[in-house]
Amino acid sequence: MTRLVLVGLPGTGKTTVARALADLWGVDAVDTDDLLSQAVGQAAPEYLREHGEERFRLRELEALVAALDSGEVVSTGGGVVTLDEARRALAATVTYWLDCSDEEILARVGEGDRPLLGADPAGSLAHLRAQREPWYREVSRARIDSSGTLDEVVALILDDIERSAV
Repeated sequence: MTRLVLVGLPGTGKTTVARALADLWGVDAVDTDDLLSQAVGQAAPEYLREHGEERFRLRELEALVAALDSGEVVSTGGGVVTLDEARRALAATVTYWLDCSDEEILARVGEGDRPLLGADPAGSLAHLRAQREPWYREVSRARIDSSGTLDEVVALILDDIERSAV
């Protein structure tokens, strides 16, 4: 199996799906937020709040490069696509864009620690979607509807991989 990377907005299920695929294939799953947190010694949301988005994105790029070097299934932070260098790296891999409705995302993230959603989560999410959607499309083999069950989402990815292999 070639390395597989998942991108998408926060709350679309990237980490959960990556772990499920890795378990299925008996390989490692790597989350760029986890790598970033290990490197900086604090949770990704804390680092973002404390150091700002520009510095956070540079650390996130470092985490992406490390993940691509070490993991077979990689889940990324939702904003990794904002940097040109990250998009070039993602476009050179088998990358899938997980996506679902804003309503579904907001229900999933609930009261989670999502600094970029701020005081107006619905408005902030709509802004992030408008900004990032072209980049997700640019780097991804396919958009996968992640609104179903975990098994359904995994099946959609497996079906696309199978179709692409023929």
